[in-house]
Amino acid sequence: MVKWKRDIGLEGRMLLTMFLLAAVYLFFLAFLWSSGAPPLFMLLFIALFMGIQYYYSDRLVLWSMNAKVVSEAEAPNLHQTITRLCAIADLPKPKIAVVNTQVPNAFATGKSPSSAVVAVTTGLMDRLNQGELEAVLAHELSHVKNRDMTILTIASFISTIAFYFVRYSIYFGGYGGGNRRDSGGIIAVWLVSIAVWLVSFLLIRALSRYREFAADRGSAIITGTPSNLTSALLKISDVMPRIPNDDLRKVEGMNAFFIIPAVSGSMMNLLSTHPSVEKRIAALEKIQRELEL
Repeated sequence: MVKWKRDIGLEGRMLLTMFLLAAVYLFFLAFLWSSGAPPLFMLLFIALFMGIQYYYSDRLVLWSMNAKVVSEAEAPNLHQTITRLCAIADLPKPKIAVVNTQVPNAFATGKSPSSAVVAVTTGLMDRLNQGELEAVLAHELSHVKNRDMTILTIASFISTIAFYFVRYSIYFGGYGGGNRRDSGGIIAVWLVSIAVWLVSFLLIRALSRYREFAADRGSAIITGTPSNLTSALLKISDVMPRIPNDDLRKVEGMNAFFIIPAVSGSMMNLLSTHPSVEKRIAALEKIQRELEL
C-alpha cells in the first residue's frame, strides 16, 4: 500500500479559504440585516439552501451532466480499474458513472469518500490508453481522498447565496420599503453583493488551482507513473480545441470539477479554475525525478 503524504499546503489553503469566505459571508449578512432584510427569512433561506446543496449536490452534478451510474456488468473495465486503485489508495470504492459526450474529461463528486461518485466521459475512454485512463482515475480518487468535493461545495455555496439574495431584493422591491429604495438601498445591496461574489470567486479559483496540483501528485503516487498522467493531459488538452463550441458550453459549468476545463473561449489565468497544462507537466516531471531517486 502506498503511504499517502499529508499535504499541509492543501489543508492550509482550504482552511484559509474557508476562513476568508466565512468572513466575507458574515459581512454580507450583517450588511443585509442592517439594510432591513428580515432575520427569520435570512436564517430559513440559508439553512434550506445550504442543506439542499450539501446533501444533494452530487445528484445535481450528475443530473446536470446527464451522467449515468453504471454497474460492474455494464462497465467491467472501469470497475476493475477503480477497485484496484482504491485498494492502493486505501479508499472505499465509489460509485462509477459514465457521461455520453465527446468532451474528454472526468470528475469526482460527493460529500464524503463513502458517498463519492467518479464519472468519466465516453470521449475520454475513446482517446486514452489503459495507463493514461488509470492516471486520470487516480487523479479523481485523489480529489476524493483529499475531500476536495466537500470544500468546493461549501465554498461555492457562499458565492451562490449572494446572487440569490440580490435576486430577492430586486424581485420584492427591497427590504425596507420605498424610503430605503429611494435612498439607494438597492444599489448598495447590488454593489456589496458584487464585491462578495467577486472575492468568493477569486478565492475559490485560487484554491481550485492548488488542489489540481495536489491531485496530480496523488495520481503519481497511486500509479507510480507520472508520465501516464502527463500523456493524458497532453492528449486531452490537444483534443479540447477541436471539440465543437456548443458541446463545450453545455459542460462549462462543471469546469471546477474537471481534470482539464472545457473552455469555449480564452480566459485570463486569474479566472481559470486550473493551472496551465505546462505548469502541471513541469510539476509531474519533478515528481518523476523524485521517484527515480
